[in-house]
Amino acid sequence: MSGDSNDNQVPSPYVSPLPSDPSTRPTVVRYQIVAISVLMAFILYLDRICLGEIVKTDAFIEDMNLPPEEAKSRIGSILGAFFFTYALFQVPAGWMSDRLGARKVLAFYIFLWSLLTGLTGFVAGTAGLLVMRLGVGVAQAGAYPTSSAIVRRWVPLNGRGLASSLVSFGGRLGGAAAPYLTMFLILTVGGWRQTLWIYGGAGIGISLIYFLVVRDRPSEHGSCNEAEKNLIGQPVDDRKPELSDVLKMILAFCRSRSLWLNSLGQFCINVGWAFLITWLPTYLKEVHKVSDAEGAKMVSIVLSTGMLGQLIGGRATDWSVRRFGLRFGRVLPITVANFVAGGAYLMCMTLDSPWAIVACCSMVSMMTDVGNPSIWAFMQDVGGRNTGAIFGWANMWGNFGAAASAKMVPLLVAAGAANGSGQNLVFIACASAFFIAGTAALGMDATKPLKATSGD
Repeated sequence: MSGDSNDNQVPSPYVSPLPSDPSTRPTVVRYQIVAISVLMAFILYLDRICLGEIVKTDAFIEDMNLPPEEAKSRIGSILGAFFFTYALFQVPAGWMSDRLGARKVLAFYIFLWSLLTGLTGFVAGTAGLLVMRLGVGVAQAGAYPTSSAIVRRWVPLNGRGLASSLVSFGGRLGGAAAPYLTMFLILTVGGWRQTLWIYGGAGIGISLIYFLVVRDRPSEHGSCNEAEKNLIGQPVDDRKPELSDVLKMILAFCRSRSLWLNSLGQFCINVGWAFLITWLPTYLKEVHKVSDAEGAKMVSIVLSTGMLGQLIGGRATDWSVRRFGLRFGRVLPITVANFVAGGAYLMCMTLDSPWAIVACCSMVSMMTDVGNPSIWAFMQDVGGRNTGAIFGWANMWGNFGAAASAKMVPLLVAAGAANGSGQNLVFIACASAFFIAGTAALGMDATKPLKATSGD
């Protein structure tokens, strides 16, 4: 990659392209692969975040027969349950996609979580709802690890940051649309159950599209010509991981200082960010007396700014690597973005206007996503043929952070209830998490690929 210093150069993970007829223009199948991956990420986040809006509605609370004094605690457990199973199954789901192939595995994952989302509309109590959310967490666990492996095989090295940002942009678009779209559907189609049925059906349709469009690698796609294959290149080590290599792979993960720092960073980032998708709607309603419809609009604004952050972050990480080299170029966007996000949370403690709070939370959302493409690209840089599994490993710790956040917020609010400082404790905890993540990123080194036989 041009612009890297000699100290930051690493051996190319791609075989040199073969000469091709200059008169033959490359096909653009890689763009179709990225586009369907964006659509996958959209429904992923739509199904993930919609429940944050549903659980605050009076109709949901009545249908679940939740006593007012227990409602917040039970809802926190349900929201956190998703992240718990989502985290636990990251590595197995990512490894399965590396082993069995991304196309059929991810198509199955999309189908399964969409089916469970639709079935959630039939549950009659919190026990059934908890089971469904646990299942959705398991099914969604392999989505981003598998998608990251697809990006590695279909996008040249110097375009990974932008491609990763576009896929994550799709997720943020789904997340931003979820509050407003969910509330709109609840009000127009008959209720929260019908809304979940619609989401489930849409996801099943997308799973079929994914299976028809995607192939595991360019060499397997009939519409991808030789010019495009040569443009993309071919990873040097693209063998399927063997079952006998799992222990070596896990040991390599455990020996990598960079990966542990990345995992710590993702844990802390999700502690701070998950507040936006789990408790911000309830906070706006209870503390600032915002209506359900107005609150949905506010949360959509907060999450939509993340889309801008993804586009900025994708360009930023590719530019930063060209300017500063792979070692520091990958981590600088992460550090700067996390420090700004932490500062925005601290600002919330000085503000009374709900719209001012929304502005600060929007900055948190945008900065989280500015750093996200660098995190994705780092895992692709060091992951090799285990990219899906390594992504799952780091994402696992990130979602343990999100699960912790869902439980942490009501505990901190209760701890500060006596003197009215509960919400400030939440903002301080979220800000501190971002500061820790930004500091940890400085120790990550993308120039040291993981080796399943010898560690870093």
